[in-house]
Amino acid sequence: MLVEAARTAIADGQPGSAREIATKTARRMLTPVVNATGTILHTNLGRAPVAANQEASYSNLELDLTTGERGSRMDTAGALIARAAGAEAAIVVNNCAAAVLLVLAGLADGRDVVVSRSELVEIGGGFRIPEVMDRSGARLIEVGTTNRTRAADYAKAVDDPGSDVAVVLQVHQSNYRIIGFTESPTTKELASLAAPVVADIGSGLLDSRCPWLEGGPPGWLADEPAARQTLGAGARLVTFSGDKLFGGPQAGIIAGDAELVAQCARHPLARALRPGSLVLGALQQTALAYLNNDGQSIPFWQMASLTVESLRQRASAIGVGTVVDTLATPGGGTLPGVEIPSVGIAIGGDHRNFLRNLGRPIIARIEKDETVVDLRTVQPTDDQYLAESLGSIN
Repeated sequence: MLVEAARTAIADGQPGSAREIATKTARRMLTPVVNATGTILHTNLGRAPVAANQEASYSNLELDLTTGERGSRMDTAGALIARAAGAEAAIVVNNCAAAVLLVLAGLADGRDVVVSRSELVEIGGGFRIPEVMDRSGARLIEVGTTNRTRAADYAKAVDDPGSDVAVVLQVHQSNYRIIGFTESPTTKELASLAAPVVADIGSGLLDSRCPWLEGGPPGWLADEPAARQTLGAGARLVTFSGDKLFGGPQAGIIAGDAELVAQCARHPLARALRPGSLVLGALQQTALAYLNNDGQSIPFWQMASLTVESLRQRASAIGVGTVVDTLATPGGGTLPGVEIPSVGIAIGGDHRNFLRNLGRPIIARIEKDETVVDLRTVQPTDDQYLAESLGSIN
């Protein structure tokens, strides 16, 4: 790569630029960064922070140690997540879009799926629910309007003699909201229909009671759908992301009715969409933390539950710049418009480029001509590095 950088520089007639070209190439590689943006699930920074260290060893990925026979990778992390979510069974794929794709392909290939027009969302990267559905082989039946859809609209589509409805799909709007003159039925209202309800809850909150947090659910989580309560309301399956409110690595989870989960797992796409041992291992550790009610060992929940006073003490101890009140956000298309009180450090001027080009990049934000680092998303172990880096700004 260094030789290629030198040849490029020479071909451009600027041999002295070789070092700059090589440095830019290196900076495009994956590297740890300090997230000082205040966005906890920052999509550009990998969403939920997860430890991924593992010895170079084999694992019983597809070996049942109790029998010595071949096992299934679907039975490890999936079983733990199912227990934590109050589901009969669960399987894991590589992201939430893949989870929706597999559910539709496994349950509704060549058949109809009913979706409210208000839920035909587009997620990051331009992926749209109608397009995912088209690739699955399912046929889309739109009901209701952009702002108002009633249970009767779903019932009419399901009971239509000319339709062949396999699934009623509820899609969490995630990164946008429609407010004002709106209406949408609850999962419980739809559960009585003659087709199974699949709820794509998106963000991956396991239980609205948050038993893994000592003080219970924070106020900013209000109205966020949770897997346990959605299944309890009558949904046959839920799908959600592993790297959002669940706080694990990138993954998609399908959880709920054991028969329907098994039907999805038997589909040929399940093999194409399955994750490897590193992802499953990280999910297993995250699920065990939930079963232990140990939210503090999940970095997302540890950051999200920090008190403003503890952040203020850290900011004062860093001793550089001006301590300021800030507002952090969940991020990652989760809880749009929600802000979490936080504390940061402000330095006059725009120093984002300088901080981004440090040996270990610090990603900050700009507010009113000041560079602000929000401590809610900075690990306490990085405070000294942050102090040294901010102190070196000229």
